[in-house]
Amino acid sequence: MKRLLTAGAAAALLVAAGAGVVMAQSGSSSSSSSPFSGLFGGSDGNDASPVDIDFQIGGRDDDILPLVRTTSLLVSAQAEGRVTGQDMLAAARGDYARILGVLYDQGYYSGLIDIKLDGVEAAQIAPLDAPKIVRKVVVSVDPGPRFRYSRAEIGPLAPKTDLPNDYRAGGVARTGDMKTAATNSVSAWRDVGYAKAAVSDTQIIADHATNEIDSRIALTPGPSLRFGELTIRGYERMDPRRLRKIAGFPEGQRFDPEKLEDVRKRLRRSGVFSAITLTEADYVGPDNTLDVDLQVVEQKLRRIGGGFEFSSTDGLALTGYWMHRNLLRGGERLRVDAGITDIGSQDSGQDYNLGVRLDRPATITADTTGYVEAIVKSEQEEDYDLKSGTFGLGFTYLPNDDLTADIALQFRALRVDDESGRTNFRLFALPMSIIYDKRDEPTDAKRGYWVSGGMIPFFGLQDETGTGAQITSEGRAYYSFGADDKFTLAGRARLGTVVGPEIDEVPRDYLFYSGGGGTVRGHSFESLGVEVIDGPDGPVKTGGMSVVTLTAEARIQVREKIGLALFADAGRVWADEAFSGQNGWQAGAGAGIRYKTPIGPLRFDLATPVGGGDGDSGGVQVYIGLGQAF
Repeated sequence: MKRLLTAGAAAALLVAAGAGVVMAQSGSSSSSSSPFSGLFGGSDGNDASPVDIDFQIGGRDDDILPLVRTTSLLVSAQAEGRVTGQDMLAAARGDYARILGVLYDQGYYSGLIDIKLDGVEAAQIAPLDAPKIVRKVVVSVDPGPRFRYSRAEIGPLAPKTDLPNDYRAGGVARTGDMKTAATNSVSAWRDVGYAKAAVSDTQIIADHATNEIDSRIALTPGPSLRFGELTIRGYERMDPRRLRKIAGFPEGQRFDPEKLEDVRKRLRRSGVFSAITLTEADYVGPDNTLDVDLQVVEQKLRRIGGGFEFSSTDGLALTGYWMHRNLLRGGERLRVDAGITDIGSQDSGQDYNLGVRLDRPATITADTTGYVEAIVKSEQEEDYDLKSGTFGLGFTYLPNDDLTADIALQFRALRVDDESGRTNFRLFALPMSIIYDKRDEPTDAKRGYWVSGGMIPFFGLQDETGTGAQITSEGRAYYSFGADDKFTLAGRARLGTVVGPEIDEVPRDYLFYSGGGGTVRGHSFESLGVEVIDGPDGPVKTGGMSVVTLTAEARIQVREKIGLALFADAGRVWADEAFSGQNGWQAGAGAGIRYKTPIGPLRFDLATPVGGGDGDSGGVQVYIGLGQAF
């Protein structure tokens, strides 16, 4: 017997692709018991609930029971304590369609579903005749035979259309695969410029004599379109001319949904808007163009925020910022940052920093942000005092979500006081960097990698300041395994070197130290450097010209919000460029606890030296912060 699937049990089969396909239940709910072979099930009585729910699934497909339980309204009603007779009846009547949908999506089109409330079929109880109390619910499901495709056709197809593996003759006939085939096919046409592609016709026939599905889906690509005009609505303080430039709408170019997504990302990245809606026109315009409507909602103009980190030796670090999102009505973002670090440090005085930065999106190109910034710092470290001022003009290029490039021109003035006396540095610098981020989650990565490279050529403006370049690179990698990625292995490698001048001609903050939360935990902050610059009383300790640090972490998620971490860090610093000359090393290890919060994991680490540096005498240090260590 062949049946055209026409009733409402799977009406949404292709609705996401623009088709209207409706399917009929091949078997019907019945108040009579069904024959079961290989019966399995489970009583799900809850000590806190007066209702005992028992699922009985026939056949040999062990995957059906958890799927049925997950979708069941009866289970969710019991879990929420909604167990009156009216609640149970309403949930049971809704479960017929939900369980049928599970069967269809697993390729079963002749299923029988019985749901009995204290022995009475729920489908036969009128809504107004609900029992006052329900003690026992039995859900019996006989899936019947599994159907396969006798034919699975869809077309015409665009190049590189990705169809489900089972959407083929002989494959299991799942409704989800039919929907995916239709959606992916329409998306493939849209990707090559056919914005109005749609499903135009479907014929899905079930043959119950042979347990086969004949599936035919017809597509209409429509014309190849170009982007037409962009209309904008909803802006209040924003200059519409600047809004268009930030959006970078590709008017006149071939339609591409990715380009629409790029428009959305640029607007979101500006920080000005809390909501962004892009809507394609329902009609095709002149010369096969497609207009797009943009509606935005602007955010509040001002924002304030802050953060902290604590180390038992380095003390408390506090940071804060104030930001104006739309200073000159063109999306300009003014941000003032301030910080105090080493509060209560055992080894150094307090450090201060204050920075002001103005960003202007869509400078030069839609993906380029121009900025000016001014930063002043005062650092009182164990071996030196540094005061610096930096003024710079730069550009940040973000062509996609993964890649960020930055270049700036800076004038810098620094004053360093150490045991060798006072040294003044004056220089022009050209810092440039590139970052490629393929992590799945920046604040708590489970998979992927992150790489960066940077170079700061600098030109000395007086005899005390040399000319050369600082070169740095860093890589991070993450790998997870186990149920729900319970175990994560993370690693980080960092290296840097300064080439060109002698070590005493290099600004102190371009030199490299090791030790502390960002390098080798368990050792004091910047505890490992080199001693090659002569002072009145012998060599003076400074940072080195080259450095390598390595970090490995094993992270374990023990509960939904609680995780543990084991880690080991190591670092080596050299006195000369290209990783040569006098050098020293240090290593540390420890363990920590992570607590998930909406803005990232709260981190609590204990670390101890295990060799080298100043850590031979032992000791334990504490680190507290927000977000993983890397």
